Amino acid sequence: MTDNLLPRREFVRLAGLGGLLLPSQLAQAQPSTVDARTQFGSVRGLRVGPVNTFKGVPYGADTGGENRFMPPQEPAPWLGFRETFEYGPAAPQSDPASGQQQDGRESEDCLVLNVWTRGIADGAKRPVMFWCHGGGFRSLSGSSPRYDGTNLALRGDVVVVTINHRLNLMGFTHFGDMGHPAFAGSGTVGMQDVVQALRWVQHNIEEFGGDPDRVMVFGESGGGRKVATLLGMPTAKGLFHAAMIESGATLRLPEREPATELAALVLDELGLSQATLPGIQQVPLHRLMAAYHAVSATGRDAGGGTFAPTMDGTVLPHHPFWPVASPVNPEVPVIVGANRTEMTFFGDEAAFSLDDTEMRARVRALVGADHATEVVDVYRQENPGASPSEIYFLVFSDYRYVMASVTIAERRATLNPGGTYLYYLTWETDQTGRGTLSPHTLDIPFIFDNVRTHPLTQGRDSAVSLADKISDTVIGFARTGNPNVGKLPEWRPYDAVDRATMVWNDDSQVVSDPIARQRRIMQPIVDL
Repeated sequence: MTDNLLPRREFVRLAGLGGLLLPSQLAQAQPSTVDARTQFGSVRGLRVGPVNTFKGVPYGADTGGENRFMPPQEPAPWLGFRETFEYGPAAPQSDPASGQQQDGRESEDCLVLNVWTRGIADGAKRPVMFWCHGGGFRSLSGSSPRYDGTNLALRGDVVVVTINHRLNLMGFTHFGDMGHPAFAGSGTVGMQDVVQALRWVQHNIEEFGGDPDRVMVFGESGGGRKVATLLGMPTAKGLFHAAMIESGATLRLPEREPATELAALVLDELGLSQATLPGIQQVPLHRLMAAYHAVSATGRDAGGGTFAPTMDGTVLPHHPFWPVASPVNPEVPVIVGANRTEMTFFGDEAAFSLDDTEMRARVRALVGADHATEVVDVYRQENPGASPSEIYFLVFSDYRYVMASVTIAERRATLNPGGTYLYYLTWETDQTGRGTLSPHTLDIPFIFDNVRTHPLTQGRDSAVSLADKISDTVIGFARTGNPNVGKLPEWRPYDAVDRATMVWNDDSQVVSDPIARQRRIMQPIVDL
């Protein structure tokens, strides 16, 4: 390990990219570079105070050309020091017709990860918190200041890892039943990338002060879905030791038949056939992305075929939680949960000013005419004073996210009694529109302890206080597999009798079945 002072102008530019420092803190900072070794070559990162940051570290080879739709390969070793000051490229995802994608910001050479740590090769064996980003299985990346791991590293002396991997058509198109054995795993290569990154952690994280035997995988939304999928992957067994599924409502994955139908639509859009499938490796990337967006825009990927991991019977032999929890990783403790009004994040403008008639029409479209009146009655009784819009968002949020989280907890608790924990986030923002109440993504700043700068929390005193409790709780779970660190009431494991649920708010409580009447009426309606 070596430290080298970084020129001030270069440091200010790089710090701005990552959002590590506030402008007022730059004058006090003593920036320097820091070196570490990986199995593929040495990397040079940035040290700010006690935290060392390495961004864009390769964990896999370029996925273009002959590696396209193939399992991930190891990166080519390099000589000298590779600078890792800036985030690496995201996976291809933009529509070429939009003109929004910038050169270098998206690339098939996207198998990179980012590390935040307080130690380099010091033998400290810190817990590792391995983040899977949201965006479904289609978009976004782990290279976002919202996922900056500085505060977690400072608070809990943990190692934080965030990753980029293949998405959408490039990571989850099932060509495996089209007569070309080389493409057998194409419907899961995006998840195979995640496993490749976990292997990198196993082989390299001790150099970054981490413990390969204490790795927690966690993620929100699409990231939670990835964590749920990892729990059912035999190739991931032993690579992680705790898991947290945040608003990750995935119980089942696409089956091979509809996934093959979707892949055929992609080939048709590209002017290819099953016989000429291997030619897809020579198709220019912009044509592939145009085909992906064309298929998605027409809605032809509905009805079971979607750009998500395919339950192929090999890489994924089981659905994550359908009809029961996958038996692949039964010993891993799991936290799962959701936010009270997830769907305000996705609401259209009209949804925030509904009258009673409009609300009932929307609820009817969700749950069916036979159930709508009773559902509305129950939700009104359980939420006195709620506006028609809030009732709609509560019903929609339970329908899309909350009931799935409860079902995951039920089925996981049956597989691993004593090792499953359920939460329900009810803290409310000061925002209006899509940020109102307790929207989707609200848990992220609390867990990362980034509430001071996040637009949903804006540094409110109550947010800072709650983040202190939630962040330490999740860190404790990463460290021991038990979330009880003394800052919240005792969090009892979930089971179908007691249904102990940690309700996160200014006055957090463990409540048995906190939305019991809503659960009893809604859970049978949702196709779980």
